[in-house]
Amino acid sequence: MAIPAYSATGNLPVAWALIGIVLLEVIVLVANRMRCPLTDVAGRYTSERQDNFDIYLPLWLARHNKDVFGGLYVAGIVYTAWVSVHAAT
Repeated sequence: MAIPAYSATGNLPVAWALIGIVLLEVIVLVANRMRCPLTDVAGRYTSERQDNFDIYLPLWLARHNKDVFGGLYVAGIVYTAWVSVHAAT
């Protein structure tokens, strides 16, 4: 939610920096076959294996977190690009 907030306030350098930071997270996920590398670490400490055993989210959101937060991320990128284009004119 910070990306569109910074874009809306005209702080585009911060918005683009945040986009870059999240992109690094996406690269890590892709490199690990869309699985968080810390899931295996958390798995060593419990026998629980529900979708939300390693994350403090409701089960329904943990099951769909890549779709929900990925969609918000893409929407933030599109909005930031739109603001950037209109700020340049």
